[in-house]
Amino acid sequence: MRLLPIVVTTIGLAAAAPAVAADLSVTVDLPRLNTASYHRPYVAVWIERPDQTAVQTLAVWYQQTRNNEGDGKDWLKDLRTWWRKGGRAMSLPADGVSGATRAPGRQTITIPAARLRGLQPGQYNIVVEAARELGGREVVRVPFRWGGANTANASGSTELGAVRVTVSR
Repeated sequence: MRLLPIVVTTIGLAAAAPAVAADLSVTVDLPRLNTASYHRPYVAVWIERPDQTAVQTLAVWYQQTRNNEGDGKDWLKDLRTWWRKGGRAMSLPADGVSGATRAPGRQTITIPAARLRGLQPGQYNIVVEAARELGGREVVRVPFRWGGANTANASGSTELGAVRVTVSR
């Protein structure tokens, strides 16, 4: 019996893989609340699947300096949904993810395609959670499609205003 060599070619395989090279932009309106003691909210932004399993944390804004009340990381558990879905397992500060709290107004984060390389085309949610000392807590989910240019919107009612997700080519 004669053995024939097997030749494997990969020329056509690159064309079969989905090519998703898009940036993701998330704009969050943080309302200015008229309260006696206003504190900037802690905010977490992440991607989750439609079944609400977390995929990737995109941003965490919290008090980065230590004060007389302790380290800001101690209060991240007030972002309860994010904390349970993976926040407690993160090592913070995380380069490109964590940052200081933001002032009221429109805040935009842009995630370059390189950070989202492993995200397969399909339906996802952007989740934004905000919690504020002496204030409330709110979670807003924005369904979006990864794999082509599109825009989606949702709105909060107390701690968060409008949330806009834009996938651009």
